[in-house]
Amino acid sequence: MQNDELPYSVGMATSVDNLRLACAVRRAAYSHHDPEIGEKLGQIETLDLAEGTAVLFCRDKASGDCIGTIRVQVSGFDRLLVEQSVELPDWLAQRSRAQISRLAICAGADPRVKLSLMKASYQYCLAMQVRWMVIGARSAALIRNYRSLGFRDVFEDGGWRALASGGGLPHQILAFDVPGAEAAWRSTRNRLYGFMTDKPLADLQPQAANDSQLQPLVRAA
Repeated sequence: MQNDELPYSVGMATSVDNLRLACAVRRAAYSHHDPEIGEKLGQIETLDLAEGTAVLFCRDKASGDCIGTIRVQVSGFDRLLVEQSVELPDWLAQRSRAQISRLAICAGADPRVKLSLMKASYQYCLAMQVRWMVIGARSAALIRNYRSLGFRDVFEDGGWRALASGGGLPHQILAFDVPGAEAAWRSTRNRLYGFMTDKPLADLQPQAANDSQLQPLVRAA
């Protein structure tokens, strides 16, 4: 499947308007589970604008609507969100890492949107020379999806950890070997290997979400 065959494009949020579109998807997606959290995540967060953070989003080519979004926070600028709630083991805490969070997909969106956002996150992390991707997940289905890509338990006990950024609810903490992923997918004949490693998704360029394009718009908002 080629990128130009997809009915949507993946890009970076480089304006406040882009971020507002992404936040609207967050609000709708998270409100299904908890309206209060959905309303909170429907607002642009400080971290969305922080150095070292990128917000990615999918846009339907026909309608122009934002149909999915995900956020990538790279270490080296501030503590990752997960590190504000748990102490990561040394093998992870002492390497470059990025937390994937705020994954949200519109109801009824193309089922490939979620995978495309994960691919975009992976390719972004490769470009930023990130060693490990880290996620906190609660949904059993989402955890299975992450494991199918090669994510593994961060903690030996496999236990769940409460995350303040996730409303204080328990999450499974998983990590993903970014530079080792392609070889692992190839050796295990992972069904997602071809899609995850072909050419970069259209309209995706490695850059921080608060780059020179975004900063003037933030000040004027």
